[in-house]
Amino acid sequence: MLEIRRFFIALGYFTRLPVPAWVGWSSSELNHATRYFPLVGLLVGLLVAGVFYLASLFLPLRVALLLSMIASLLITGAFHEDGLADSADGFGGGWGKDQILTIMKDSRIGTYGAIALVTALLMKFLVLDALGLFTLIALPLAHTLSRTMALLVMAAMKYVRQDDSTRAKPVAEGLSKTDWVLGLCLGLAPFIAVLAFDVLPLRAMLACWLSCIMATLLWAFYIYRRIGGYTGDALGASQQIAEIATYLALCASLIGQG
Repeated sequence: MLEIRRFFIALGYFTRLPVPAWVGWSSSELNHATRYFPLVGLLVGLLVAGVFYLASLFLPLRVALLLSMIASLLITGAFHEDGLADSADGFGGGWGKDQILTIMKDSRIGTYGAIALVTALLMKFLVLDALGLFTLIALPLAHTLSRTMALLVMAAMKYVRQDDSTRAKPVAEGLSKTDWVLGLCLGLAPFIAVLAFDVLPLRAMLACWLSCIMATLLWAFYIYRRIGGYTGDALGASQQIAEIATYLALCASLIGQG
């Protein structure tokens, strides 16, 4: 029951989906609930894929795709997109660490943030449009893998914002080896299932992981050089970067090679 409660805590924190009333809230359990970050991503991906599939039965694929993207934003509350926009504003407009963190905390969106957000959404639409019905597989895989990468960033780097009022503070405290190892196993599960049922070729799966790892390493190296660690916004940006990297890898391995 404790682990079920932790899953629902993670679900309530990272999405706008309703959770049972008995779950309640515990900031002390939130850091352990982070182990279910990839599982939450899988659920989000399956729901979004379901919207895409149902809409495609009655509407053109592009319209169905746009509806699925809207569903994703509604389900997550644009949680990670907001982090991407804030990160772009902070790193684009700030010079030193303190200035970057101050800009990132500002709720108003700036030029860099708007450009990053529009570019990311447009990139997702174009690549998923190219994937066609492969989108049904791409969505759950990308949402799961991208959140697995964000979890590994948390495990490998330190949280640098000292403001106790920040929403990400409880998530960043006390991430144990058990938490991130379990999260990694949950992130691997859908890929093993896809390979077991021979849904996608091995090269596509390897391309997904390699592209995500490379993209995440580059992003982690960049933020380490700029601010010495990560923030909640930087984690949101890492999720978006890894998600797009997954779509690009699938497109290159499935469509680019025929």
